Amino acid sequence: MQLTLEWLPQTAFHYMLIFARVGAMLMLMPALGESFIPARLRLAFALALSLIFLPMMVQYLPPIEFELFGVIGLLLHELAIGLILGGIGRLIVSATQVAGATIAFQMGLSMAMTADPTASGVQGAIIGNFLTIVALTLVFATDLHHLIIAAIHDSYVVFPPDMPLMFDDAMMLALDTVTKSFNIGVQMAAPFIVFGLVFYLGLGLLARLMPQLQVFFIAMPANIGVGLILFAILIASTLGWYMSHFEAHFMMMLG
Repeated sequence: MQLTLEWLPQTAFHYMLIFARVGAMLMLMPALGESFIPARLRLAFALALSLIFLPMMVQYLPPIEFELFGVIGLLLHELAIGLILGGIGRLIVSATQVAGATIAFQMGLSMAMTADPTASGVQGAIIGNFLTIVALTLVFATDLHHLIIAAIHDSYVVFPPDMPLMFDDAMMLALDTVTKSFNIGVQMAAPFIVFGLVFYLGLGLLARLMPQLQVFFIAMPANIGVGLILFAILIASTLGWYMSHFEAHFMMMLG
């Protein structure tokens, strides 16, 4: 291998382009870009991953640009691709929040709010936050974070740096991800929706039979207790359904 004076600027330019996309994606990607992970650790991981990707991505990267506006344009292009793909990947986490909010409402725990560990300063239903934390733990336990890294790698095949941004395709992919995440969230909470309908229908009939009795106030502990028992029984199948959706989503991004 013959090294020339042009090797170092070319390598630094390519590394800067790779870091722009990888850093933006890792900032938003689920599991790897959570806000509770220290910023320095995420930055170090993005720098190391960009260095690993450098020899593999040289064939997809354009030659060095010596004009300032050309360099800025390429950096903004890579940042935009990273933010779009990372944001679409982040949308998949909303399924657990949809399921958690629905389950908490049916159990009578909708007012029990805690800080969402995946979003700084935002509060969410305690059931939804619990499902999110367990789901992120399962991502690492089942090695699905390798699938996320593979999706970052294959993004250079689908979105090369020298191609214009496909905003229409990105918008359709984002809408499809939101739709599927909402559907999965409702399906995860489907047993609790049925339980809520049956339980509150029975309480309504009982309230009509005994109007002088505060039925809903008396039955609230039973609602919470039965809901927690049902939640403990169904949590394994519920999260298994979510992990299948998580894997299918990133397999779709891999093509």
